[in-house]
Amino acid sequence: MRPSFYDHLHPPTIPAPQARLRYTLGMGGLAVFLTLVVSLTGVMVTFFYIPTPDGAANSVQSLTFLVPFGWLIRNLHYWSAQLLILVSLLHLLRVVFTGAYLPPRRLNYQLGLSLMVVCLFLDFTGYVLRWDEGVHWALVAGTNLVKSIPLVGEGLYSTLVGGSQVGAATLIRFYAWHLFGLMLILMAIGVWHLFRVRRDGGIAVPPPELRTTHERIKRKELSRREGLAMLWATIVLVVLAILIPAPLAPGIQEGSASASENLAPWFFLWVQQLLKLGDPFIFGVLIPLGALLVLALVPYITPKKLSPAELGRWFPHGGRNIQILIAILAGAITLLTLLAILT
Repeated sequence: MRPSFYDHLHPPTIPAPQARLRYTLGMGGLAVFLTLVVSLTGVMVTFFYIPTPDGAANSVQSLTFLVPFGWLIRNLHYWSAQLLILVSLLHLLRVVFTGAYLPPRRLNYQLGLSLMVVCLFLDFTGYVLRWDEGVHWALVAGTNLVKSIPLVGEGLYSTLVGGSQVGAATLIRFYAWHLFGLMLILMAIGVWHLFRVRRDGGIAVPPPELRTTHERIKRKELSRREGLAMLWATIVLVVLAILIPAPLAPGIQEGSASASENLAPWFFLWVQQLLKLGDPFIFGVLIPLGALLVLALVPYITPKKLSPAELGRWFPHGGRNIQILIAILAGAITLLTLLAILT
């Protein structure tokens, strides 16, 4: 039987130790699967969404309460987007803590990091498209951070929101970025990222002479495992969609102020907590950009390359300084997020 297109996306065989779930966590494949789910459900939501200040929140409520199974589609879209962010973050940590960022995978690490950033902004623009009171404070505060940038802030703010303040033009611009701009970027970098995985030799493994076992699994077995992982992911998504509805609130009234300070999306709560410490430009722009810069420089600040024998395992000694640095960064972000929730 001739291999299918799906088969050709995978190498004929891969080393068994590096194919185990406890090593890969299955995060790469789950990220692809969740991207497909969020894209498909997003297309379905688009048929009912009205991108106007008067129609946005009402159309979301109509989809939720009047369209047959509309609530399920919207909830699946919401939860697949949230899980995609979580899976992307875990995938990044897995790559760092297994040393899978050094040449020849340095470029692909940067592509993966870019994909994570694009996913964050896709999620934020989708969050704004609800155009209800639940997003009002985060929308105003988030766009005002752009205004705080010296010299160019006012111009960037006007370009982002489509005028001197948040309004109808803001909604249509976020809608366009969500549907076209960011999605096209995601597709382009995503295809490049998957191509580089194969071009760089697949998953990082020690050379044959240093491996403790030469056991390998075939493409069919890898596909079977991926299919099982997608089945479990589907079950989790459906359960979440049924038990925990996506947020919903009354629509924003144009020209009104937010009734209360709402929480930002969970993945930006740490930035919201930082904003309580002082200057918006320093704590809301410079520090988050600094954290992103640290992540981008990970492949370049390792004092020595990993020895070949250290490849394909968790916490290789040659990358210990990077592991500690990223663990501290991840711990700080987690702590700030918890503080934002609890205070």
